[in-house]
Amino acid sequence: MKTQFIAGHARLPAGMAAKSLYDTLTITAEIDKKYGVIVEASCTLATEHGRDYVARLLRGHSLRDGIDGLLAELDEGYLGKAHSALCAALKDLYKQYCKMEEKGP
Repeated sequence: MKTQFIAGHARLPAGMAAKSLYDTLTITAEIDKKYGVIVEASCTLATEHGRDYVARLLRGHSLRDGIDGLLAELDEGYLGKAHSALCAALKDLYKQYCKMEEKGP
């Protein structure tokens, strides 16, 4: 396969719709091995619209460039209760990517 699958996790704040389904927010990403580009992404937000928004935000971004730009886009564009959990899950996903890159092929 030419892609890898990684996930990042974070705790959800109380009072969220997704909290009744999950205790944690998860962001998953399928990443091109050669360039680190996110081919497909998903998350466990409760609404389809929220899941779509996050997927569109992440798709096409190379993790080789870091995540500062993605975090800035979340700061500017996502104003829901899950904001901090999304940022934490994205940071965890990036941490998993970095560990994977350290191991090499």
